[in-house]
Amino acid sequence: MTATAPSDIGSQPTDDRRDAAALAGFGYRQELHRSMGRYASFAAGFSFISVLTTVFQFFAFGYSFGGPRFFWTWPAVLLGQLLVAACFAELAARYPLSGAVYQWASRLGNAVFGWYAGWIMVLGQIVVVAAAALALQVVLPAVWSGFQLVGTDTSPVSADGAANAAVLGIALLTLTTVVNLLDNRVMSVVNRVGVTAEIAGAVLIVVLLFTHAGRGPSVTVHGGGGASAVFVGSFAAAYVMIGFDSAGEMSEETRHPRRVAPRTVLWALASAGLLASLLVLAGLLAAPSLTDGHLGRDGLSYVLTSRLGGTLGRVLLCDVAMAVAVATLAIQTSATRMIFSMARDRALPFSRTLGRVSPSTGQPAAPVVVVGVLSAALLVLSFASPEAWLAIGTTCIVMLYLAYAMVTGPQLVRRLRGQLPSGTDESGKPLFSLGRWGVPVNALALVYGLAMAVNLAWPRAAVYDPAGGHWYFQWFSPLFVAGSLAVGLAWRTLRLRRARPSAEAAALPEAAG
Repeated sequence: MTATAPSDIGSQPTDDRRDAAALAGFGYRQELHRSMGRYASFAAGFSFISVLTTVFQFFAFGYSFGGPRFFWTWPAVLLGQLLVAACFAELAARYPLSGAVYQWASRLGNAVFGWYAGWIMVLGQIVVVAAAALALQVVLPAVWSGFQLVGTDTSPVSADGAANAAVLGIALLTLTTVVNLLDNRVMSVVNRVGVTAEIAGAVLIVVLLFTHAGRGPSVTVHGGGGASAVFVGSFAAAYVMIGFDSAGEMSEETRHPRRVAPRTVLWALASAGLLASLLVLAGLLAAPSLTDGHLGRDGLSYVLTSRLGGTLGRVLLCDVAMAVAVATLAIQTSATRMIFSMARDRALPFSRTLGRVSPSTGQPAAPVVVVGVLSAALLVLSFASPEAWLAIGTTCIVMLYLAYAMVTGPQLVRRLRGQLPSGTDESGKPLFSLGRWGVPVNALALVYGLAMAVNLAWPRAAVYDPAGGHWYFQWFSPLFVAGSLAVGLAWRTLRLRRARPSAEAAALPEAAG
């Protein structure tokens, strides 16, 4: 950890000095530019969730398994994630640090436990970046056939569609990497403008689809598969409602983070979850047919273009495409902050390079490039097989749910021991707290997170290997998690072995004396 020099703090405006001094209390120097306000903090969490990106990307998958009943998985997942978000809001107030999950798990548990939580989280975020970039495939070819650069089949689960998704995704990652290398104020402006356009577009789509509804809400009760199918259908909602912790992730770039971040964490999830649920319901009510196969294959893009007409539908899909780009940018930003936070603690390979921040841009350049390159490399899997699209999407959710549980677990232990710190925010008011509801909310958040992680990772052949012959896709999520832990353990073991001779050599003069 690096302490903040008094001269560094003294040269800043009053509010920024206070925030920098608070950061110094954790042992860190203010290196990232602190320029984000309340709306920018909200935008960081909302754009990671990105309603339009994720609903359009996974609607067809959810419907193909759960039918109209899969709508009920949205409010159910929203309730479960709100429990987690409430716990995170408490921690965002008490530990306003970049690398939120890593920092929280380390301070609630111990350094080793926190390292594994951060390791799982950062790998999961890299996979989420790749999965988000793939979402262009369900939007752009519907806007203009010229965006189908590979083959003719636009479905992302076809060989042509999966390969084209990789091409579009790699192009998008190139763009987001360039933007993320610019001044963080540029990134923040792009994020805020994009979120505003996304919210406006999503509300407009919901209103238009409701006005074109051809059936009543009762269809969500009577249609669809059984309980097992609905559990699979919940993957869509589970994928949408992640990343709300990004508002806490950007705490070192947010003014008055103890007061701002807890509320923006909750508002980002609540507003995105409500808007996503309405979007799904509106799509089901407005779809020309629930049985002709289009909803399970083409999803909401089919509903928009068929119900609203080709021109208006394509205009709205352009807004969705912009939301995909902004979401990819926001998720990449969040992943770079996690890498930066771990690297400045010398907790990753090549930490000196990864932990360096450009004084001129306020951006950690090396993590930006690393996340961009690794995410693009994952997209190459889509050239090999269309099943990779689903494997990538599901694996990233599993990783994030596990990382979340590695925070809510030790948080519950600390809460039961009465060891959660208290204090006041920048305005002098008590820090956000769940009070007497803390134990039940925390316990339910932990149980929900673990149960959902098991549900997502369960190796269902019908889901992950429907054509057969690709056992590695069926077991992709468990194998990826196990492989990630094995690589992490190997690196930590090697690091300890290298550090031991140095420690013994340093102790020799003292022993001789």
